Amino acid sequence: MFPVKHAESALRRAAGWAGIELSTDQLDLLTRYADWLVVEAVPAGGVGPGEAARIIDRHVADSLVFGIGFVDSPPATLIDVGSGVGLPGIPLAIAYPRTAVTLLDRSERRTLLAGRAVRILSLTNAVTVQDDVSDLTSTYAAATFRASLPIGDALDAARSTLDTGGTAVIGLSRSHPPARTPPAEPGETIQLLETPEGILDSPAWHLRMTRN
Repeated sequence: MFPVKHAESALRRAAGWAGIELSTDQLDLLTRYADWLVVEAVPAGGVGPGEAARIIDRHVADSLVFGIGFVDSPPATLIDVGSGVGLPGIPLAIAYPRTAVTLLDRSERRTLLAGRAVRILSLTNAVTVQDDVSDLTSTYAAATFRASLPIGDALDAARSTLDTGGTAVIGLSRSHPPARTPPAEPGETIQLLETPEGILDSPAWHLRMTRN
């Protein structure tokens, strides 16, 4: 469905920036997921109707860049909060096959869609959960938020769901950096990470919060 050379180049570039080396099988899974997003998720409303043409660059490659927060070592467990149809959680589950990934969303429809993608791709390290992050009792080594909550709410959610030493990566604007970086609370560090032009189809900014 997508030009093979463009898809592979975009995915390898984004993954490489995040310290991820993709095998041929992983590239195949990522492109199969991108195809599924276009064929099923877009018509079902899980991704915007105008996004089909840029699924690789704007969504799948963008998801891999979240790995910049875990460049030192992939986490043992990761929760993707507000995962929707699996962004960025499914690409990260493909990139980190030894990481147990939980795809969390409040919507039953989106959770069912993400679960279908997990089954189609035979991802044994990913599960879907329909719930609100405020109701969780488990904690995780890592958390991701891709425009699922305002920055302050995402940081509060990360504080309640991360293990000690855990890291959260929060996606910010794809058009401009934040006016200011939120202050860290005692016992944590917050960094602003910039993905420069040329890695994705536009610059991107993320916050990385680590509980020390």
